[in-house]
Amino acid sequence: MHQDWVWRAAFSPDGAQILTASADKTAKLWDAASGKLLASFYHQDEVNDAAFSPDGARILTASKDKTAKLWDAASGKPLASFGHQDEVSHGAFSPDGARILTASRDKTA
Repeated sequence: MHQDWVWRAAFSPDGAQILTASADKTAKLWDAASGKLLASFYHQDEVNDAAFSPDGARILTASKDKTAKLWDAASGKPLASFGHQDEVSHGAFSPDGARILTASRDKTA
């Protein structure tokens, strides 16, 4: 369970998992059938957005802490971090999963 507002919820491409993003500074990965928590992804401030890669292997989170982070969905380990000058409001994968796009309140993408 999250400890604050949930801003985003999304199903994995295969529908087996649910990803949530919250004001409690976490994104969480859940088993869709049982509701069991599978992994937590941490930021220093609210997590505004979270998305699965098209193949479901990676997760992208966007936070008020001025970063977007790329995670391995299976292990929960961080793969990369991308900084902005202001909060990151959204993140998305390209349709083939090869690229990511972030949008920030610093007026850049």
